[in-house]
This record gives sequence, structure tokens and C-alpha cells, in this order.
Amino acid sequence: MNGLGIVAALIAESRPLGSATRRSTEPTTLADGTQLIVTGVGPAAAAIGARRLLASGARALLSWGLAGALDPALAAGTVVLPREVISPEGRMLLTTADWRERVSAAIAANHVVSCGRLLTCREPLGSTAAKALAFSQTGAVATDMESSAVAEVASAERVAFLVVRAIVDTAQDALPEVALNATSIGEDRLRLGRLLATLARTPGELPALIRLARRYRSANRALSAVADSGVLTREIRREFAGGALP
Repeated sequence: MNGLGIVAALIAESRPLGSATRRSTEPTTLADGTQLIVTGVGPAAAAIGARRLLASGARALLSWGLAGALDPALAAGTVVLPREVISPEGRMLLTTADWRERVSAAIAANHVVSCGRLLTCREPLGSTAAKALAFSQTGAVATDMESSAVAEVASAERVAFLVVRAIVDTAQDALPEVALNATSIGEDRLRLGRLLATLARTPGELPALIRLARRYRSANRALSAVADSGVLTREIRREFAGGALP
């Protein structure tokens, strides 16, 4: 093991890392020595997964996956490496500066990177109005549903913490009901049957769903490129070797 533990909510989010095809209650060790756990959607599941990674020997935690943009300037595929994560209760939690800066510098030549705040919510922000309000109230550039829970565990245990997220839906995109209904809290995958049933009731949402699928491909390419670059394990090994991380 290399000391890095990664939390991903969905199986689809974990695939660029080379994960197994199903969720497990215990971490999977990847070929490079990284430990990965797929937890299902939501902060409660993410916190449990983070604790299991630490119990399995991880010395640094990373929240990995997709995010929705709140800042209108962020396009699909932008890589978000936030300096700060805001919990649903409004608590501000910091990511590990040296680690974040090294990863950002390593990928910025090939990818658009934002280090603005990330807001964790208990429910998806599906409307453009909700996104605009969250942006104005918090200053966060993007939102997810897991990172602050991982940050809370990292802070309590005094281990290094980083977030790597790729933007799917932009601030101008309203999430269609068909997408919102495809996954629920605690689930680890999109439910195709549920998606098709919702689409049958609301066929007018098909164009928005197709647009979201294009956005997803951009985000997935960004995550795959970051994973394939080896920057995460290279930088974590460097940090541990230099004694900079706890």
C-alpha cells in the first residue's frame, strides 16, 4: 500500500481509477497500492468509507468523483481541487495545501483547474436558481454530496486530505428529473430501469438528458486523464518521503 485512501460514491466515478465493478464494505487495493472504497451517495456513507480506509492503513484521504458547477465560469470537464470544503452545516474545512498545490501544478498544463471552494449538500442542487443562490451565499464554485464528510474524518484523525472532482453539470444546466431520480442516497450506481421509467413519463426531458450525457463524457475524460497520469500516487509518495504529511 502507498498510504493513499480514495473515497468514491459511485461505481461509475471509480472506474477511471481501475476499480472493481461493485461496491464492497471493505477497501479494494488497486494495482498502484492505492486503497479505494465505493460507498454509495451521500455524506453518511462517505464518512463510513473514510473510516474504513483509515482502519485499513490509509494515511491520507482523497474524495474523488463528479461535481456540479455553481460558478458560471466553470465548464464541464473542469477539474476542481478546492482549497476549502464547506459542510452542509456551514463548517469550513481545509484541504492539505502542499499536496493540493503539487497535484494542481502537475495537471494544470493539460486541464483547466479550479481551486475554489466546494460546497457539500445533502441533496442535489437541481435548478439553476438553487445553484445561483448557493454560489452567492457561499462563494463555492462547485457542489457535491460527499467531500465534507471525508474532510471531517480526516480532520478528526489529523491525516492529509484532498478533493479531486470533475464538473459534470454547469451552473446553467438544470438537472432533469430523469437524472435526479436515477440514483438515491446510499446507492452506488445509476438505476437504468428507474431512469427509463421516469423518461417514459417525461419524454420532453430527453434533450436535457442527452446534453447531460455529453457533459458526463467530458468529466469522465478529465478524471481518466488525472488517474492515468499517475500524479496522485507520485505526489503522495513524495509527500510521505519528505515527511510533509502526517
